[in-house]
Amino acid sequence: MTALTPLLTSRWGDERAWTLDAYRRAGGYQALAKALKMDPAEVLGSVKDSGLRGRGGAGFPTGVKWSFLPPSDGGPRYLVVNADESEPGTCKDIPLMMADPHSLIEGSIITSYAIGCHHAFIYLRGEVAHVYRRLLAAVREAK
Repeated sequence: MTALTPLLTSRWGDERAWTLDAYRRAGGYQALAKALKMDPAEVLGSVKDSGLRGRGGAGFPTGVKWSFLPPSDGGPRYLVVNADESEPGTCKDIPLMMADPHSLIEGSIITSYAIGCHHAFIYLRGEVAHVYRRLLAAVREAK
């Protein structure tokens, strides 16, 4: 039997995994540095070619979803990250944001760059104030 490789959770066991120092020690923000050296269309193409899929129930290909956006008309463009977890039995976003918020932040920045986004929002439920505080602390660290 082949053991599973914990791709999304590999850093969660690290002491203070949610901090910027821990994230950088594990190679965090290197993908952002690489993406910012590329043209946004190249980033979109790389994501499309990678086969990366969303973590929602449909597992829709991320690069394909990004490519559906119409060309920019010069107006503002927004990114909304749905971290609501309102579907029955869903438990993926809150653990990610508690244990590894910088991965969400880095991914949001890369996405924003690739799609020409001007503002990004992460939607949380009101009941998860502890997650909100952890995420805000990580955003402050990332700045």
